[in-house]
Amino acid sequence: MMPLSVAVCTYNRSKWLAELVASLRAQECRLPFEILIVDNKSSDGTAQLVKHLQSSQGAPIRYEREERQGIVFARNLALESCSQSDFMAFIDDDELPEAGWLQSAFDGLDGDGADCVGGRIGLRFSPEKRPGWLEEQVLCFLGQLDYGETAFWITDDSKPVWSGNVAYRMSLFKNAKLRFDLRYNRAGNGIGGGEDLRMFRALRAQGAKLRYRPDMAISHRIEPWKLRRRYFLMLHMKAGCQAGLFETTEYRRSLAGVPPFMIVQAMRHWQAACSLILRKRNGSLLQSMIAAHAVGRIWGRVKRWQRERSVVDTHANLTSAES
Repeated sequence: MMPLSVAVCTYNRSKWLAELVASLRAQECRLPFEILIVDNKSSDGTAQLVKHLQSSQGAPIRYEREERQGIVFARNLALESCSQSDFMAFIDDDELPEAGWLQSAFDGLDGDGADCVGGRIGLRFSPEKRPGWLEEQVLCFLGQLDYGETAFWITDDSKPVWSGNVAYRMSLFKNAKLRFDLRYNRAGNGIGGGEDLRMFRALRAQGAKLRYRPDMAISHRIEPWKLRRRYFLMLHMKAGCQAGLFETTEYRRSLAGVPPFMIVQAMRHWQAACSLILRKRNGSLLQSMIAAHAVGRIWGRVKRWQRERSVVDTHANLTSAES
């Protein structure tokens, strides 16, 4: 087991994997490292490609296959498989590291003394160009992250780091309870997620030392199917549904689990979005995303209410049968 592991969770992206592995093997780092490929039940020949890559020169490659579909299962398997390493970095299968990426990650952990370090994420729109309607303020929802040219300690939730470009001190995960949250799983080519934000908040809650390093930089490939307004709306609809489903706040007044004020808020958000769209004003996409999140939250509250009713009805039926 190497002291430093680079984990790549992949699903049906063998067309990009060889380029990523070559870029990782070209990284220079003072600490010896290995590459761990976690194959999340791919059906495109990923296993055969990895076997071929293992036989070529460069940093050693380990292969694990996760049969349970979803990024959370794959990330958690990576954590378990690298439990004997001192440090581990995540990079996604649709990304490429810039020169110095791995050394910067190691410097953040070993030199700066961070428990978790994240870095800059740039976007690559090739072969399609960035569409004109894609506003600057929503690029973060495609994964873009840039907090400036200066490294700093992260002391609040306003500047999270994402799991597509993050490195950990593995002593954090000796406690088996600290894992990516299965409630926020994203399976296959689905949209959504949120598991990395929950991990970031969990680390903050336990007092981990978090750091941003601008020189720990990667580029993220944006696939054409994401360059649609519908993608951004569905992404926020799902995030809102998760918020409504998993929130624990109870309200004195509600209809099917939904407090009236949420319905009013959703209507106002959509009204504002329609106004911006009709007037062709900037910010229409972002406002529409906010409105979609509000509707999703309502639907999540309804699903939560349905689940709770189902549990109550089941308990009542069991009690009646015992009587």
